[in-house]
Amino acid sequence: MDVAKEKELREAEALMEKNILLTTVDKVLNWGRAHSFWPVTFGLACCAIEMMAAGGPRVDISRFGYEVFRASPRHADVMIVAGTCTRKMAPLLRMIYDQMPEPKWVIAMGSCASAGGPFVDSYSMTTGVDKIVPVDVYIPGCPPRPESLVYGLLQLKYKVMHPDKVRLMQHGK
Repeated sequence: MDVAKEKELREAEALMEKNILLTTVDKVLNWGRAHSFWPVTFGLACCAIEMMAAGGPRVDISRFGYEVFRASPRHADVMIVAGTCTRKMAPLLRMIYDQMPEPKWVIAMGSCASAGGPFVDSYSMTTGVDKIVPVDVYIPGCPPRPESLVYGLLQLKYKVMHPDKVRLMQHGK
């Protein structure tokens, strides 16, 4: 990251800590964002079937406010990458991520999306989508059950609602 940009971000963060009104507004916005994710589906393989099952009546992610799956990335704030991402698909993944408005988050669903899975030694596989887009939540499994996706969405909800605690946990404090 550019040194000037980093300094500017630190100054803005210090100003936000002093300004109670802005931090209160941010908390309200984060609460709203965390309770109404609009995911864009990027289903690539068998994990996509489990992602679709999570929207069905048995698991019912709509009870958490996450049922509005979007076909357009311009209307979404969460990208769920479910399945095998090949090198040929990587530029498309990045293009869709870039089309999403800020703030945006990414969930890597399954072993293939997280680390390449059983195909990691293949010439055409990526070794995880975190090499292409920044990933916020990893959901392990091959394929992970729909309940795991619900748990991953709840972890993302916590991350959005408590950005200060998550930042501290990442830095080991």
